[in-house]
Amino acid sequence: MANYNRVILMGNLTRDPQLSYTANNMAIAEFGLAVSHKRKGADGQMKEEVMFIDCKAFGKQAEVFSQYMTKGRPVLIEGRLHLYQWQTPEGQKRSKHSIIVDNFQFLGDRGEGGGAPRGPRPVQQQAPAPEADSAPSYDGPEPAGPGDDIPF
Repeated sequence: MANYNRVILMGNLTRDPQLSYTANNMAIAEFGLAVSHKRKGADGQMKEEVMFIDCKAFGKQAEVFSQYMTKGRPVLIEGRLHLYQWQTPEGQKRSKHSIIVDNFQFLGDRGEGGGAPRGPRPVQQQAPAPEADSAPSYDGPEPAGPGDDIPF
């Protein structure tokens, strides 16, 4: 039997990520993602369907995600679908699908989506510009121009 469990979603956070730690000091960030889909209804009018999806990120990714993401910010996530099953104190069986995040990409600028980074911002240092005399030279073939054929 072939198996493939991959999910790619792009949407906006429905709440600030909740960062917690396990007994083994593993970081877990839980957050909600709103993903919408527009379609034309039977009456010809455009309708928007919104899905709300629970997501979890682990380890260093969880810490980075919770530091820089806030409610309303857009994000692209890649992960896998996971089914959580439990039993209520009354004995009823419950289940819920969730996304386990493997990769994510911040979208938009820092001002978009109502969120600014929480916590300290990383300091970016610029390397000194090389002097003109120390620039490396290139003696290889000329790169292909816009009209040249590419062999693949």
